[in-house]
Amino acid sequence: MALAATFATAPAVAAGNETALGKWRTPSKNGVVEISRCGTSICGRLVESDNIRSNPGLADLNNKDTSKRGRKLKGLQILGGFKAKGNQWDGGTIYNPEDGGTYKATITPAGADTLKLKGCIVWPLCKTQTWTRIR
Repeated sequence: MALAATFATAPAVAAGNETALGKWRTPSKNGVVEISRCGTSICGRLVESDNIRSNPGLADLNNKDTSKRGRKLKGLQILGGFKAKGNQWDGGTIYNPEDGGTYKATITPAGADTLKLKGCIVWPLCKTQTWTRIR
C-alpha cells in the first residue's frame, strides 16, 4: 500500500511511538478509540462508547459548529495533527464530543498498555486521562 511506503521512509515516526497504535479504553463512558497511522502522524477514531452502544446512529449534537451536528459519532476522528517528539506525540488535538470542544493535546506512552493523554484549553488549564490498551 502507498501508506505503508510512506511510513517506511518517514523519520518522524520513531519506533518508540509505535506503542500508541491500537485500541484504547477511555475513562469516560467506556469509550474505545482506535489509534492508527495517518501519514507521518497518528490519528484516532471513536469506535464505541456506552452511548454509541445504546444508539449506533448517535449524532455529534454538542459540536460547537452547528453544521457538524448531524455527523455520526461512531467512527468520528477525534485525535489528529500530532508530531513525534521523543517518546511522545505532541502538537495535536483531541475533540471531546461530550462538550463539543477541540483541545490541544499530547499523547505519552506510560508502559506497553497505558497512554497518558493530556488535553489543554490553554496552558496550564489541562486535564490528563489514562487510556488502557484493549487486547
